[in-house]
Amino acid sequence: MKIATFNINGIKARIQALLDWLDEAQPDVALLQEIKSVDENFPCEPFEERGYNVETHGQKSFNGVAILSKLPLEDVTRGLPGDDSDEQARWIEATVVGKTAVRLCGLYLPNGNPCPGPKYDYKLAWMDRLHARAQDLLAAEEPAIMAGDYNIIPQDEDAARPEAWREDALARPESRAAFRRILNLGFTEAFRARTLGPDHYSFWDYQAGAWNRNDGIRIDHLLLTPQAADLLRDCQIDKDIRGREKPSDHVPVWVELDA
Repeated sequence: MKIATFNINGIKARIQALLDWLDEAQPDVALLQEIKSVDENFPCEPFEERGYNVETHGQKSFNGVAILSKLPLEDVTRGLPGDDSDEQARWIEATVVGKTAVRLCGLYLPNGNPCPGPKYDYKLAWMDRLHARAQDLLAAEEPAIMAGDYNIIPQDEDAARPEAWREDALARPESRAAFRRILNLGFTEAFRARTLGPDHYSFWDYQAGAWNRNDGIRIDHLLLTPQAADLLRDCQIDKDIRGREKPSDHVPVWVELDA
């Protein structure tokens, strides 16, 4: 089972780029972030024509997450538990059924800038809720993946110029510590389980020629419960997608599971 995460930065602006990648990469499941569309306006048809079931959790112009799956989806839920007043569309869950049932959680973690400030407070509070949900997933003792745009640069080696990010919400010590607290519950960060070292990025800003200079950061992650980690075959970043026409500023990251 091939499961990908991809922040597409607007479904309407990137639909052709997304379809081209789906046709080429053939993931069984794609977890999308920043669809920037309300549910009723999401263009389901071209994905359904390719055999994908489509589930969305959108809002107008901002945020929004979705699941595209060639396999059956069960028990779809929307919204990260823990704050009924949170109206931002940043979390969607479903169980995908292949040889093995896997609980998939697609997330778009808040950016948090400028910090300090209310947006950073929201980011850290959201990560506290994520920690609580992560504990519940582990307690279920089943294969589960929390995948998406985490807006977290875990370590300095995950940025081409770490010094430029010191005071950014993506790399501040509090952000990194919150991410580590989740990992330390017992999750496996899939990419680092397969690949070590610097120069591996999943995001390049549109400004200042970042792509051409490979001035990137790695902020798109897949965290696996022990039961999912036992099924891990591979994890890769589809870097070349960033150099294509009308790209997202992110690229897909995918895992292959024996499931």
